[in-house]
Amino acid sequence: MKRNLLTALLLLFAIPVIWASVDYKEREALIDLYESTNGTHWIKKWDLTAPIESWHGIKTRDGHVVAINLFRNNLSGPLPKTIGQLSYLENLNLAFNNITGELPASVVELSSLKVFKIEMNRIKGNIPEDIDGMESLVEFSAFNNFFSGTIPSKIGELKNLKILNLSSNNLTGRIPQSLTQLSQLENLGLFENALFGNIPDQIGQLSQLKELVLANNNLGGEIPASMGDMASLQILQIQNNRFDSFKTLESLDTQQFLVFDYDDGNKRDFKDIKFSNTRMADT
Repeated sequence: MKRNLLTALLLLFAIPVIWASVDYKEREALIDLYESTNGTHWIKKWDLTAPIESWHGIKTRDGHVVAINLFRNNLSGPLPKTIGQLSYLENLNLAFNNITGELPASVVELSSLKVFKIEMNRIKGNIPEDIDGMESLVEFSAFNNFFSGTIPSKIGELKNLKILNLSSNNLTGRIPQSLTQLSQLENLGLFENALFGNIPDQIGQLSQLKELVLANNNLGGEIPASMGDMASLQILQIQNNRFDSFKTLESLDTQQFLVFDYDDGNKRDFKDIKFSNTRMADT
């Protein structure tokens, strides 16, 4: 009798342990994500009665969710406000889905997030002004969405950022001067927006930059002379803008480039560039 009672008590207390394997607020945020993005129609669904560790795309560590990878999984609908409760999250890949609505303001509370991939969705609205709260970001890829407004100046405070791709959105305004402070930046994609004004004069400070794609905007003025200091640059695309002159590009060592694209009508100004070797970079 005592043995049966003891067994029953152990089972009774074991059940909450299954649910408590991940912090309650984090579990709540995951369920909200599932419900908000039409989880019953996902390609790989979650069994909400099973341990969270077994859910598709979820990685946990020490009882916390550290990665969510739902790439191309037929998510549709907006992201929930509770997403900011995933405070231990390091990798969030929601690319190639049909996510709509705006980014929740709480997303900037993800201070541990290193990789944030939301490309190829239908997200609209502004990029959060307080994006500097995501202080650990190494990659922010948001191309092919419907973001509008300006690029927030605080993005220049993301000192660990290596990849920033905001191409093919509806962004306007100037390229913020603060971007030139991103000393670790290797890839900058702002292709196909409605950006105007000059390229920041200090662009040459981005000594680690390998890829600079600014094509299909309304940028103008002179090409900054500091661009000649970008020894790591391999891909440069600035075609389909409104630059006054391309004379500065004559000082570049064109042998370093894998891709060198600018407006066809100005190719006659360059005698040393092997244009037959240029191609359009993948954006």
